[in-house]
Amino acid sequence: MAETPRKRDLPLILIGLLVALFGLAYLAGGAWLASLGGSWYYLIAGLGLVLSGALLIAARRAGVALYALVFLGTVLWTLWEAGTNIWGWIPRMDVIIGLAVLVALVAPRVRDGFARGASYGVAGLLVVAVLVGFGLIFVPFGSTHPNPVPGPDSAALGTDVGQAQTADNPARGDWPAYGGGHSAQRYSALDQINRDNVARLERAWTYRTGDLLEERWGAETTPLKVGDDVFLCTSRNIVISLDAASGAENWRYDPRVSRKAVPYTAACRGVTYYEVPAGARERGEEKASRATGDNDEAGDEPVPGDTGPAPTEVAAPVTDGDDTEIAAADGCRARIFSGTLDGRILALDADTGEPCAGFGDHGEVDIKKNMGETPPGYVSINSAPVIVRDTVVTGHQVLDGQRRNAPSGVIKAFDAVTGELKWAWDPGRPEQSEPLTGDAIYTRGSPNMWTTAVGDNQLGLVYLPMGNSAADYWSTPRSEAENEWATSLVAIDVTTGKPAWHFQTTHKDVWDYDLGSQPTLLDFPTDDGPVPAILLPTKQGDVYVFNRRTGEPLVGIEERPVPQGGAEPEQRSPTQPYSLYHTLQQPRLTAHDMWGMTPFDQMYCRIQYRRADYRGMYTPPNADQPWIEFTGYNGGSDWGSVALDPSRGVMIANYNITPNYNRLVPREKADQYGWVPREEMEGRDHGGAEGQGDPQAGTPYAIDVNAGWRVKWTGLLCKQPPYGGIRAVDVKTGDTLWDRPFGTARANGPWGIRSGLPFTIGTPNNGGAVVTAGGLIFIAAATDGLIRAIDIDTGETVWQDVLPAGGQANPLVYEADGRQYLMIVATGHHFMETPSGDYVITYALPEK
Repeated sequence: MAETPRKRDLPLILIGLLVALFGLAYLAGGAWLASLGGSWYYLIAGLGLVLSGALLIAARRAGVALYALVFLGTVLWTLWEAGTNIWGWIPRMDVIIGLAVLVALVAPRVRDGFARGASYGVAGLLVVAVLVGFGLIFVPFGSTHPNPVPGPDSAALGTDVGQAQTADNPARGDWPAYGGGHSAQRYSALDQINRDNVARLERAWTYRTGDLLEERWGAETTPLKVGDDVFLCTSRNIVISLDAASGAENWRYDPRVSRKAVPYTAACRGVTYYEVPAGARERGEEKASRATGDNDEAGDEPVPGDTGPAPTEVAAPVTDGDDTEIAAADGCRARIFSGTLDGRILALDADTGEPCAGFGDHGEVDIKKNMGETPPGYVSINSAPVIVRDTVVTGHQVLDGQRRNAPSGVIKAFDAVTGELKWAWDPGRPEQSEPLTGDAIYTRGSPNMWTTAVGDNQLGLVYLPMGNSAADYWSTPRSEAENEWATSLVAIDVTTGKPAWHFQTTHKDVWDYDLGSQPTLLDFPTDDGPVPAILLPTKQGDVYVFNRRTGEPLVGIEERPVPQGGAEPEQRSPTQPYSLYHTLQQPRLTAHDMWGMTPFDQMYCRIQYRRADYRGMYTPPNADQPWIEFTGYNGGSDWGSVALDPSRGVMIANYNITPNYNRLVPREKADQYGWVPREEMEGRDHGGAEGQGDPQAGTPYAIDVNAGWRVKWTGLLCKQPPYGGIRAVDVKTGDTLWDRPFGTARANGPWGIRSGLPFTIGTPNNGGAVVTAGGLIFIAAATDGLIRAIDIDTGETVWQDVLPAGGQANPLVYEADGRQYLMIVATGHHFMETPSGDYVITYALPEK
C-alpha cells in the first residue's frame, strides 16, 4: 500500500531553509579559509548544515540528528580553540546555538518525530545556556593578582631634580607641571579622599572653555595648579586661568590659531609654569623696556581664526593675539609658557594673562624659522615645553604620512627670560647645536619629538623621547644620522645643546613606534643603593630603566632576532632591543584570536589573518600582501605614560592591546585613489585614523593603516577582547602585582551604536593615571566615557562617574582652601570616537 503523501510543513521548511542558507555561507567562507591553510571547521560545519537543512526540508529525522552532530562538534571545537574564554565562545556558538533552539522546536514535526516534551525541554535548556552565557560576560575575565601590593612607606622613589623651580619640589597641594612635578611621577601626597570615603565623591564645579571642534577634536589637556590658580590650554591653544576653588575665570588669552593649522588632532596637552629667578630679571626688563622685541626668532603675524565664545563671565580683560598691550617690564615674574598648533611659543604673565614684553617678539617666538616650507598643520606644538636651567626646550609634531621631504624635527631651546634662541639640535646633524642663520635649512624629514620631554635641573639634562623620520613606513632614503637617532631616548646637555647619551628602542623604525610616553624620573632601588634613574615606557610595551646621568641600563636589555624580508629586506635590522625589566607586550596573535559578533565576521577576520604576513613583533612592511602590526602604533604605552607611587614602590600602567592591519600601496595606485599630501587636498581632508590613506610622497609607496584592525561592515575589531588593560608593577623587581582589563562596553557596539552594557570588555584607551597617598588611582582614558577611582591594593573600581564627553586626558589632583579636588578635562577624541566637548570638571567630597 503506497505511503500517504505528507502535507508540506511550512515551519519545518523555513527552518530547514534557514539552516541550509547559513550552511552555504559557512561553506563558501570555509572553503576560502581552508584554501589559505586555515581551519577546516567552517567548511565541515557548512557541509553538515547544508545537508541538515535539506533533510529538515524533507522532514527527515536525520536532519535533526545531523544538526545535533554539528552542534556537538562545534562545542568541542570551541573548547579546543577558546577554552573557557567567554569572548571566544560568542562568535563560535551564537549562530549555532540560535539555530539549535529552532531545530529543537521543530524536531517533533519530522517523520517519526521526536517527543514534544523532550524537544521543547532541549530548546529551553539551550535558552537557559544563552542567558547564562550572557550573564557571564558581566563577570570580569582575565584579571590576575599574582603578588601582594607593598604598603605605604615601603619604598622611597622620590628623587632630587634640583631646587630651581616650583615644580622641582611641588607643594603638597599643587600640580605645577604636566606630570605633577619635574620628575613626572604623576603622584599626589594628598589623602583627604581615600578608599573609605571615595564613594561620596561628587562634582564640585564644571567650567566650559567654549573651544569646540567638529573634526579632529581631542585636546588631551592636563591643567596645572599653582597656588590659588589653575592654568590650562584648549584645543586651539586658548590659555585660561581659573580660580582653583570655585572655577571662576581669571583671564584667558587667545593666540588666534587658524583651523588650517590643526594637524592630525587639535591637541594641547598642557602648559608650563616658570618663575623668573631674581638674578635673571634684568635681562627681561631691559628687553621689555625697548618695547620692540627684535628677536631673531620673531614670530609671523598670528593667523586670525574663529573660536567659540567664553561660556562664563570673564573676571579680567580678555587679551588675544592682536592686542598691543604688553605686560609691564616689572611683570611676568611668574610665566605660563604654551606651544601652539601653528608653531609658536607663548610667554604669558601668570597673574594677568598678558604677553611678556621681555620674551621674544611681543611675548612669543616662532619655531619655524630656518625650517623651509611649512604648510599649515605640518609643524605643531601639542605638548608642554620643558624648562631646564632657565632654558625652554620644545619639540613639535611633524604631520605624519605626508611627505618624505617634510619639515625638520629640530629641537629648539630658548632663553626662558628673553626668548633668545640658545641652541637647536637637529638629529639630521647631531654633532652641531648652533642655530642656523640666513637661508640655511634644518634637515628636512629628520626625526621629531611630538610628546612631552622631562628635565633635571640639577644635572642640567633634558630627556627627549624622539619620534621617527618622515615617511614612517619607508626607510631607504634615511641618512645614517637619522637611523642612529630616530626612535631614541636622547639626553641633551642644556648648556651646550649636544647629546650626553642616547638609547634607541627601535632600529630603523618602519612601524611608527615613536616614543610617545613622557619618561619618569626616580631613585631606582638597586643592590648598591638608590640610583638617579629615568624610566621609559614604549609603544611596543617594553619598559626600560636607565641611570639618568650616564644612560647605563639598570636592568638588562638584550637584542633578539626579529623577522626579516619585506619590501626593503636590505634595510631591516636583524635584531631589535627587548627589555628584561618589564613588558606590557601580549602573546603573539594566532588565528584563534580572531573575533566578531558572528562566525561570519570571525571567518572574514581569519581569512584576513591568513592573507597577511605576520611573524610576530616587528613583522616588516610588505608590498606584496598586507601585514599585521601587533602591538599597533597606539601602544603598549602612549602619551598618557605611567604613574608611580613613590612610597609604595608601585608603577601603574594602562595600555592598549590592539593590532593594526597595514598595506603598502604602490604610487600608481595611490595616485588613482587621489591620495596626495594634505595641502593639495583642497578641503577634502576631514581626518581619519592616522595612516589611513597617507600618501608618503617622495617614496615608492603610500601607506594604508587599518588602526585597530576593524571589520569595515561593523566597526568591531578583528582581535577578540580585551583591547586595553591596566596593571600594577613592583618598581624594584618589575613583577606584576595585579593586571585587569580596563574599560566597559557601555559606549561601544557594532555600527557605532552605544550598547549601554556595563560589562568589562577592556577598551582601547588614551590618557594616563594619577596615584594618591589615599591609596587610589584616578583615571579616565577608556572609550566608555567614565572616570574611575581604582583601589591600588586590589585593582578594583571603587567609584566612577559618567563624563559628558570622552576623558582622553590625564587627570590631576590638588588642594584649594583645605579641600582636595580631582580634575579632568573632558573633550573627547576623534580617533577614539568618543563624544566631543569642552568640559573642565572637578570632583570633591561634600562640604561639611
